[in-house]
Amino acid sequence: MNLPLPLLIALQFLTRLPIRLPGMPAPRQLGRSLLWYPLVGLLLGAVLLAAAWLLSGVVVPLAAALLLALWVLASGGLHLDGLADTVDAWVGGYGDRERTLALMKDPCCGPMAVAALVLLLLLKFAALWALLEAGAWAALLLAPLLGRAGVLLLLLGTPYVREGGLGSALAAHVPQRAGWRVLLASVLACLLAGWAGLLAVAVAAALFVLVRRALLQRLGGTTGDSAGALLELLECGVLVALAVAL
Repeated sequence: MNLPLPLLIALQFLTRLPIRLPGMPAPRQLGRSLLWYPLVGLLLGAVLLAAAWLLSGVVVPLAAALLLALWVLASGGLHLDGLADTVDAWVGGYGDRERTLALMKDPCCGPMAVAALVLLLLLKFAALWALLEAGAWAALLLAPLLGRAGVLLLLLGTPYVREGGLGSALAAHVPQRAGWRVLLASVLACLLAGWAGLLAVAVAAALFVLVRRALLQRLGGTTGDSAGALLELLECGVLVALAVAL
């Protein structure tokens, strides 16, 4: 079965699947790949859901840890890297735009970045533990879907502040009208989960507004690293909110 090239691009970029593209994608195809991000999130959620079912006989803390490990490995830690770079730059930038952008390109990982990663993974683990214990498996679909839908929304309506590179091509060539339709479909899909879906959408929307406002105030827009950080924060926020609401 021949999958659309933009979907293959999205799968190659967002997952560790061994996908070989026929050549270097055109900027237009890169932009259209953003339209498939929510679907990739849903597919990841389906994998997590299947893994949770297979681990149903395992003690819950271990099952939660294994699910989290699978979650991180499936994306190759790409978005965690974006979170680490963003936190380092945010703290070390001292409110200065140019210094913040420069620090985001520094490959070194400072103590604040390490602390942020540890805290985020700890929150995800604890939330997964509570959700698995309660049988609230819908969260495994909602969190990855909304995380990747958030990246689409960010690049649809936020200036991209770095010229050149993959991120700028994505932001410059994403189809606006189709993008909003995909976002609407993503929200409707979440609402099929009932109150859990409604809560997940509300929490993701609130976090998105806060993060986007901070990005506009500090940077005047977004970067690829900050988009990855947003994805991780949305996933974590949805998981924690659903766990607290049990």
